[in-house]
Amino acid sequence: MGDGTTGVVTLQPEEGEKVRGVASGLGSDNSLDELGRPELMEARRTGDIALVHSWEIVTAVDGPGTRMTMFLSGCPLRCQYCHNPDTMEMKTGTLERVEDVVKRIKRYKPVFRASGGGLTISGGEPLFQMAFTRRVLKAVHDEGIHTAIDTSGFLGARLTDEDLENIDLVLLDVKSGDEETYRTVTGRQLAPTIKFGDRLSAIDKPVWVRFVVVPGLTDSPENVRNVADIVGRWTNNVQRVEVLPFHNMGADKWHDLGMKYNLEDTKPPKAEDVEKIRNVFRAKGLEVH
Repeated sequence: MGDGTTGVVTLQPEEGEKVRGVASGLGSDNSLDELGRPELMEARRTGDIALVHSWEIVTAVDGPGTRMTMFLSGCPLRCQYCHNPDTMEMKTGTLERVEDVVKRIKRYKPVFRASGGGLTISGGEPLFQMAFTRRVLKAVHDEGIHTAIDTSGFLGARLTDEDLENIDLVLLDVKSGDEETYRTVTGRQLAPTIKFGDRLSAIDKPVWVRFVVVPGLTDSPENVRNVADIVGRWTNNVQRVEVLPFHNMGADKWHDLGMKYNLEDTKPPKAEDVEKIRNVFRAKGLEVH
């Protein structure tokens, strides 16, 4: 979900086309086309299948080493700066079986072993299709593959203690530091993210925090201080903070979807302003990138 990515390779579905719609025509397995709506809903409830938006092989982002990042469709937030707005609704993607996904990931095990990488589940919001995410994380983690999730934390309460044991790293997006700004940015409440962060800190779960600097939206000194104060509570388990400059490369996706893009005229922040914000986090004793 972050900016500044390098070494990205996009993987296409192995069979079938990516199509719009959830009830028909979806999937890398043609037999899934034959599922009726009740069967489809039950399979999604149990985590047998999920709507996978896309895949990437990335380096230097989404966790340590070379990562296979799986983007799932569906998200409860409506972030103004989202550069994957087509993942918000359960409308775009490829319907995939959990066993096929796990098999595909396992094929990259030598790459993960050599690079210290692994699987990252992103989105959208990976906890939106919770049953599927749970099953993939357990199966992959049991294979000795490093696992990470890239989440806003808004749905963190869905994760059981056992689920957290199958997650080696949480990439936690802290989008704002006060309730009013957070609601403006995302349309949702900040409190669940803080509660989830506190829970991760209590069990010393490794976390990388991400904060996006959007001029005129998230960059006010007060908001930055508030975010830093929140993250400063978690110094025992936050391994790094990534302060990411806003970009508008997702604008075309908003236009294609017929969605209003509120940041049309917003420019990326100046490098010196981003560095000043990084220093606010460094003052909390955090490693900052």
